[in-house]
Amino acid sequence: MAIDIRTQALKKPIPVAHYLFNRLYEIGIRSVHGLPGDFNLVALDYIPKAKLKWVGSVNELNAAYAADGYARALGISALVTTFGVGELSAVNGVAGAYSEHVPVVHIVGCPSTISQRNGMLLHHTLGNGDFNVFANMSSQISCNVARLNNPAEIAEQIDFALRECWIHSRPVYIMLPTDMVEKQIEGARLDTPIDLSDPPNETEREDYVVDVVLRYLHAAKNPIILVDACAIRHRCLDEVRDLVDKTKLPVFVTPMGKGAVNETSPTYGGVYAGSGSQPAVQDLVESSDLVLSIGSLKSDFNTTGFSYRTSQLNTIDFHSDHCKVRYSEYPGVAMKGVLRKLVERVDTTKLSNEKLAPKVVNEVSENRDDSETITQAFFWPRVGEYFKEKDLVVTETGTSNFGIWESKFPPDVVGVTQILWGSIGWSVGAAQGVAMAVKDMEEDRRTILFVGDGSFQLTAQEVSTMLKHKLRVTIFLIYNDGYTIERCIHGMEAEYNDISRWNYTEIPTVFGATDKEVGKHIIKTKTELEKLLADKDFNEAKGLQFVELWMPKHDAPRALKLTAEQSARNNALME
Repeated sequence: MAIDIRTQALKKPIPVAHYLFNRLYEIGIRSVHGLPGDFNLVALDYIPKAKLKWVGSVNELNAAYAADGYARALGISALVTTFGVGELSAVNGVAGAYSEHVPVVHIVGCPSTISQRNGMLLHHTLGNGDFNVFANMSSQISCNVARLNNPAEIAEQIDFALRECWIHSRPVYIMLPTDMVEKQIEGARLDTPIDLSDPPNETEREDYVVDVVLRYLHAAKNPIILVDACAIRHRCLDEVRDLVDKTKLPVFVTPMGKGAVNETSPTYGGVYAGSGSQPAVQDLVESSDLVLSIGSLKSDFNTTGFSYRTSQLNTIDFHSDHCKVRYSEYPGVAMKGVLRKLVERVDTTKLSNEKLAPKVVNEVSENRDDSETITQAFFWPRVGEYFKEKDLVVTETGTSNFGIWESKFPPDVVGVTQILWGSIGWSVGAAQGVAMAVKDMEEDRRTILFVGDGSFQLTAQEVSTMLKHKLRVTIFLIYNDGYTIERCIHGMEAEYNDISRWNYTEIPTVFGATDKEVGKHIIKTKTELEKLLADKDFNEAKGLQFVELWMPKHDAPRALKLTAEQSARNNALME
């Protein structure tokens, strides 16, 4: 028997796929999303050997959406696709994860290194011998690309990619050739966990920034705290909550930051999104002489069409890779360390707080009228009362993303939205991923999805995956006859904003569910809604609950109408 001198020196030789999937398990992943394809089949055999569970979605786009949701709930996720046709179907979902700072490990099974070297005319290729074209595409939506072509380098490549994914909270792309799957590499490295700790700031620079921030904070008369998405994505919520608790300053969230702070706190003032905010919120934030802005992503839908009226002269920005005090920028000084020292060093006796945060309540009675029609204005405060502690609330791009601004969350509710990327249909796959993460964490929590009928039609098949894994998901499908968000932007009566009428509550039956496995509800009136939301069995159901909720075709949340109006004004100015 020939001796392979390349593996002879290995202390604990193990196959590449075994190493890769064991590392995924080590960093917290328990379920792997994706679809099988001939270039990844052998690799998939190693998933159960690493104590991982294969989810198996119905298409790659849904799998990518689900991986996005899983990572938001658990911290990081993995997605496996096949070369070309599979990975390109997933690209939209991965791009959304990149846009919104979500760490997804995208593993692509690809042709052998020999086939690549020889430029062979293989299926799933463009027929031009270029096997790097798809990796090059993905490099634009990944913070690291690892081509596992050399066994001597593979273990280090994997470890580096996974660390980059976690630290930067963005997708990485791992290209796994078929002839590398079972190559032997050094398994002894697995005895040492990957270091996922955040790189520390340079002490002197960090201390300087903290001193500058404290100088402005102690001098301010009406300081406030504004929390946005990147505080969540870059794992700074403990620091944020400690800062809020210690300073007792009024605190607000952006739409993308919803759920980042305890909304039952007396210092919580609501959602700030420029002109889309409640008047009292807008007045207090915009009259503040110091805004501590944490993890901001000032996109159009997150700011009601760029309608912020705050001055950079009164703003201190904290980001994952830099801080900015007024117009002075401090690159390389990450917010986590700065926030921690702010909590330690702030002198609360020097803080002024001349204005109290507006009181936030679910304004149900204020929006209830004599009609039985369920309006957007009534519905969102009402479901705010339906939510329970530790719920995970997934809202779709459309009316749900804007309506949820009016719902006050109980403590520890997690808000899951995709306001920046805004791919319609995302929420259905994401809800599957969120619920799968909850199951993997062995927690008794509800995943609640709000999705419009138009968006649901794009990704309805993922209900099949929810049923397959017996996930606990409550779906509120808003039946309002088409793409309402598009109607508000342009074409209120246009044919292209219409959709076909489905028998939505029968979708689970089509996917094989029995009436005992799924609760089906068609809700057309306020009375029916009140009865459902008060029903104990509905509230405590452990499986799938599907609610078809009728709303008027032309009705929309206040914030969506304001955003559409502001966008129209912005477009007119640019013409």
